[in-house]
Amino acid sequence: MTIPEKLQALRAVMKANGIDIYVVPTDDFHQSEYVGEHFKARAYITGFTGSAGTAVITLDEAGLWTDGRYFLQAGKQLEGTTITLRKMGEPGVPTIPEYLAEALPTGGTLGVDGRVISVNTGDEYEKIAADKGGKIQYHQDLIDQIWTDRPELSREPVFALGVEYAGETTESKLTRIREEMKKNHADKHVLTTLDDICWTLNIRGNDVEFFPLVLSYAVITMDSMELYIDESKLDDELKASLSKDGVHLHPYNDIYEDIKKLDADTTLLLDKVRLNYALYKNIPEQVTIVDVQNPEILFKALKNETEIENIRKAQIKDSIAHVRFMKWVKENVDKQEITEISASDKLDEFRAEMGNFLRPSFDPISAYGEHGAIVHYSSTPETNVQVKEGSLLLMDTGAGFYEGSTDVTRTYALGEIPQYMKDDFTLVAISNLCLADARFKEGISGANLDYLARRPFWERNMDFNHGTGHGVGYLLNVHEGPAGFHWRTRGNSICPFQKGMVITDEPGIYIEGSHGIRLENEVLVCEGEKNEYGQFLHFEIITLIPFDLDAINPDIMTESEKKLLNQYHAKVYETLAPHLTEEEAEWLKKYTREI
Repeated sequence: MTIPEKLQALRAVMKANGIDIYVVPTDDFHQSEYVGEHFKARAYITGFTGSAGTAVITLDEAGLWTDGRYFLQAGKQLEGTTITLRKMGEPGVPTIPEYLAEALPTGGTLGVDGRVISVNTGDEYEKIAADKGGKIQYHQDLIDQIWTDRPELSREPVFALGVEYAGETTESKLTRIREEMKKNHADKHVLTTLDDICWTLNIRGNDVEFFPLVLSYAVITMDSMELYIDESKLDDELKASLSKDGVHLHPYNDIYEDIKKLDADTTLLLDKVRLNYALYKNIPEQVTIVDVQNPEILFKALKNETEIENIRKAQIKDSIAHVRFMKWVKENVDKQEITEISASDKLDEFRAEMGNFLRPSFDPISAYGEHGAIVHYSSTPETNVQVKEGSLLLMDTGAGFYEGSTDVTRTYALGEIPQYMKDDFTLVAISNLCLADARFKEGISGANLDYLARRPFWERNMDFNHGTGHGVGYLLNVHEGPAGFHWRTRGNSICPFQKGMVITDEPGIYIEGSHGIRLENEVLVCEGEKNEYGQFLHFEIITLIPFDLDAINPDIMTESEKKLLNQYHAKVYETLAPHLTEEEAEWLKKYTREI
């Protein structure tokens, strides 16, 4: 079916069920950022394939809300669908709640699959409906009724992540979680977020696109952990290991009925932001709810010494692969046909040669020329173009090694490029290096520090329409809370940085119809001096890949900015050269020379 035909079929189902507006988010039942094939309902009904967006369908119109990363991509993919692109945050564009409040008729019914929205979102929708004298209907997945060839839920096997990688046993992690439960006077704790469950149990899988996660739910008590999972994914050895830690197995969907059976005197710790609305509505009214951030969120963000040691190894592996790729693409761009997709594949070939490589850690962005201006562009056979001399190739990719996940962006000059591209590239490099050089007191958050990255842009009346950085999980979600960089004081930008956090530093420039530039390193939060003024922190850059000197204009850099670049490149060469062939090391010396 075409998109208009799918919308027509959905509206017929809506009418049959008395639903006036139906909302289709991106999420699965676990509020995951990326989802498995079974859960791509929003992509199915709109044709928009970006990782973030919400479709709202009424009986006579349809809209898609997405953020600045996807404006260009969504605009192209929605052409001819009759779906209106709603650019979130832009002047005159209503928020989804504002639109629902206006569009829902008096006494109308707002429909949504309650399993794919959070409690807070569900409560908001419920209030909107009530204010219009209507109701919310959250018990049905209407997309499922028209998606006749929908993929089944993943049945990929689960594997254990050894303590040599995780650095802490499940027993120890459960002990720490239960201590937090006691602090909150809770005797049970429900979890639906996959990365929190996988982190706790030291397991990984293949149920979510790119992220090695396992579809599951969990309820942690003071002496057990009830795990809801497709048991066929677990081998006998893993079952025995989980059993030793007091983990009891249940069918995946049984949690919806089991949660109804909680004793009235239960005090349940949960995180409304990270729990689905349908499950929450099944909790008996008599149960006492303690709504706080899942303790696992901060626990897994503070990497232990074993994880940090492994992450450094993963970064060196990935940096070597990038250096080999950079050398290859520059030397071969005018000798053989290289496309966006073949370039991305080649980089992963170099990664695989490093050993312990599982797969990309997210949907790779390989964008040449004007495609680079599409912030989260993903090349397809239809859009795939040949990369040639005279422009820029932006590669935002990541690797999942047993030693950890990486998230790296480099932009390469292919042949001679125009001066304005060099100036833009240099501005992004200045931004990246200035942020990484920050020294700050404990208690400072990303909202405080983001100015260091944006100052070079704002001084030129420029900006980039995305956050400057995010946390990175250890073979979990590559976008991980609770800390990050953004000038807006909300979400991850307000969490203070702490020792052991790994954060990305990724400013960019996007010139529609021309080019895009992003340079992304991961930085480790480290403790500095502690004195009468307090505890000081700083960042250590752990990504070690050259910033392409073919695209640097030193004339627009200050001496201190040049010094930062030279110091970084000296570290890159010193660290990587011993791992390279003599020819590769000589090539790297050229691209890490002082300017």
